[in-house]
Amino acid sequence: MIKVENLTKRYAGQAAIRDLNFEVGKGEVMGFLGPNGAGKTTTMRILAGFMPATSGRASIAGFDIFEQSLQARTRLGYMPENVPLYSDMRVTEYLEYRAALKGVPHRRIAERVGDVKELCGVKDVERKIIGALSKGYRQRVGLADALLHEPDLLILDEPTIGLDPNQIRQVRELIKNLGRQHTILLSTHILPEVEMTCSRVIIIHKGRIEACDTPENLLGQIRKSSRKSRLCAMSRRMSMGSGMSFPCASNPALTCVRKFFGWQQHGTGRCAN
Repeated sequence: MIKVENLTKRYAGQAAIRDLNFEVGKGEVMGFLGPNGAGKTTTMRILAGFMPATSGRASIAGFDIFEQSLQARTRLGYMPENVPLYSDMRVTEYLEYRAALKGVPHRRIAERVGDVKELCGVKDVERKIIGALSKGYRQRVGLADALLHEPDLLILDEPTIGLDPNQIRQVRELIKNLGRQHTILLSTHILPEVEMTCSRVIIIHKGRIEACDTPENLLGQIRKSSRKSRLCAMSRRMSMGSGMSFPCASNPALTCVRKFFGWQQHGTGRCAN
């Protein structure tokens, strides 16, 4: 569904992302995990057609996002971190307007708006002014907007940011349900979020991919890495006291996972399937 090859973006000579390589298969829920400033939003904006890359290639559903941008964008729904809603419109009025802009046939607009309101849980606020809604409901309206044209792919940039714990649980459950019918690329800086919602996760730092695996495998590596670190510290203390050497084996995969917590050095920029 998504294929990225050597994707790079520079601003005034500074690289925001460098030589990214990854693929997201149809039906996957892929987490894009990293601290603020890691390059998550830049990558998503490029994939959504909001900005060009400096170099590299990317495709959505087989369509090149630079040379076949319109065809690629009809296959995706994008919800940015700060959803740009019209605060003076009512929910239903806004969704009908957006459906028309996205080319939903006129005879199907009422049906699609009704479907996404039900799916995203905004039926009970459908007559309310968007500006009067809570942050959680505005996020839901933004998600409903992204779903109007029945895209194959959803790109969600920090969908739970600024929400209270109850709203976060509701949005995570909604994303899990959407993952049964859509391919999803989801960015976050919260490790438990990808553990709860994603089938695979990419860890990105300073514009480079540091690790790529299932949440279960990454968490397993983190636990093993923590135990190894404690054993190595113990062996070093024993060595100092006895004059003997207790070498600690180095595992590149564990080092890659540890970087998510220590953020030490750049990775390869590649995500292996």
